[in-house]
Amino acid sequence: MSITMEQNGVFDPALAGLLESLVGSRDAISASKEELDFLSNLLQSKELHALFKVYNSIVDRVHDDRRCSPVLSSSMQITLDVMEVLLPRISLSDTSRQLFQLLQNPHIQGLLCAHDAVAQKDYLPRLPEIPQEMDEDEETIKIVQLVKSTEPLGATIKTDEENGKIIIARVMHGGAADRSGLINVGDEVCEVNGINVEGKSPADVLQILQHSEGTITFKLIPADPKSGARESKMKVRAHFDFNTDVDPYIPCKEAGLSFSKGEVLHIVSQDDPYWWQARKEGDRNMRAGLIPSKALQERKIIHERLSMADQKKKWVMDTINGGCIGGGGMTCLPDRSIAKDPLCGSLAALNDLGEDMASECLVRTRVKKVIYDAAESDDYDREDIATYEEVVKLYPRPEFPRPIVLIGPPGVGRNELKRRIMELNPDKYHTPVPHTSRSPRPGEVNGKEYNFVSRELMEEQIARGEFLEFGEYKGNLYGTSLESVKSIIRSGLTCIINPHYQALKMLRTPDIKPYIIYIKPPPFDVLKSTRNGAFAMSTFDETNSRGFTDDEFNEILRSSKRIEFLYDHWFDEIIVNDDFKLALEQLLEADHKLKTEPLWAPASWLHYVRN
Repeated sequence: MSITMEQNGVFDPALAGLLESLVGSRDAISASKEELDFLSNLLQSKELHALFKVYNSIVDRVHDDRRCSPVLSSSMQITLDVMEVLLPRISLSDTSRQLFQLLQNPHIQGLLCAHDAVAQKDYLPRLPEIPQEMDEDEETIKIVQLVKSTEPLGATIKTDEENGKIIIARVMHGGAADRSGLINVGDEVCEVNGINVEGKSPADVLQILQHSEGTITFKLIPADPKSGARESKMKVRAHFDFNTDVDPYIPCKEAGLSFSKGEVLHIVSQDDPYWWQARKEGDRNMRAGLIPSKALQERKIIHERLSMADQKKKWVMDTINGGCIGGGGMTCLPDRSIAKDPLCGSLAALNDLGEDMASECLVRTRVKKVIYDAAESDDYDREDIATYEEVVKLYPRPEFPRPIVLIGPPGVGRNELKRRIMELNPDKYHTPVPHTSRSPRPGEVNGKEYNFVSRELMEEQIARGEFLEFGEYKGNLYGTSLESVKSIIRSGLTCIINPHYQALKMLRTPDIKPYIIYIKPPPFDVLKSTRNGAFAMSTFDETNSRGFTDDEFNEILRSSKRIEFLYDHWFDEIIVNDDFKLALEQLLEADHKLKTEPLWAPASWLHYVRN
């Protein structure tokens, strides 16, 4: 039998010995023939021998002094650092360019991330520790000691609504409690420095902690064991401002993290449906802070919009009835006012708004059409609620430069900025040639001034969604096709365009990856003085033969506010055009940064495969 196994290439001495013993003692074993045959077949199976071979290899490797072990656990971070070093050199050296492209490959980066996860022993699921044998009726107690310092303990407590016990409500990532590894969410607090806290409120426990000096000793009853929560690696760009000092809902202001619109946050925990834990990207402070979750912030924004809609509705009705608006204050929802807890903001009212708020919002927001021009009412009913957007660092790809999109109100100076930057380097910057259905005029060349096509073809392409923007003037169609933008990108040139702001919905996609620069007008007085001082011709005048009027300046400012309301969460950069020369310099600096530095971009763009 062993000879047959050896000839088949699956011979294992240990298993062969077992099989020979089985054959030699079949008559002495009180078992059925089926059971003995099953065991015999198992010991001869290739699968079992393959498993033994793997096992023996692992054992030999474990006991080998030369066994493999990770040299480091941050290979991905080192790779990113190397890419930053290579970036300025890729245009000077083919070797640098090839290495950069290799390190940028998603499969290589995935391999390095897997290596780091193994090296850091970042495995999922995390199994609970094997408990020691104990009496089932005996309750486990753990004693935890922390040294009090100027740093917060990094944990919050609350009263369990079911039994009135004080329990750990939240453990902040990176805080002292988290680093100890001994305090977990759900642990019941029995004593603090020998003082029994049964029947006490969270405020009473905080008083005990505040008056404690030196070492603080907690006596805790552990919560039911759960799989350890792994720190999230998600990074998001915030699309709103958050100030913990004025937010009425945050459960613990001291644990909050204030931030400004546009800042990038590292989300470390999303366990709580209302309050995430996060750190500011690049901040060396390892302790995380509380920020509103996406769901909570969306509800807050909806509530604000409903309140504003009620206020506007009241204003319209009072005006129609000849009444006047009284002493200020925002009109609140009559039966949905948000109650404020003495210690922390209550989420009850926001929770009550829930799903019915969303449907009610569709009805209430129609009042906006009374306030704004009918042509703009659809814009003001913004569908998406901008809270957070997941982002990653996007490295420049010289073979596919990202296009520059200049957004702003008519008359702000986008056309002049585009014209001047193209004059400075006509071999580097290109703009798409527009399409038109009109006939060529004498001297016009197809593909130079315009792409001349039939009206029927252009209407078909518009119906298929192939045009970035289009319009009709004096009976002829004009427009810019998406393919014309993509062809410039594929040619390795920098595409620069200044479309209508509504075109952003079609431009901001993974295959185009635009860098959106908002050209913002200065305040009225500066806008008027700079344009009049430069003898700028009004873009509102078809003949382009006169300057701007005050009404047109006000229209520029009003239009800019509308654009900011709708799309400011998509702006990569803002340039205030109060000094044309300075604005042009800032535009050139933005383009240089775009081609030489990794920049934050939507996470969905990272692994897009270009056709």
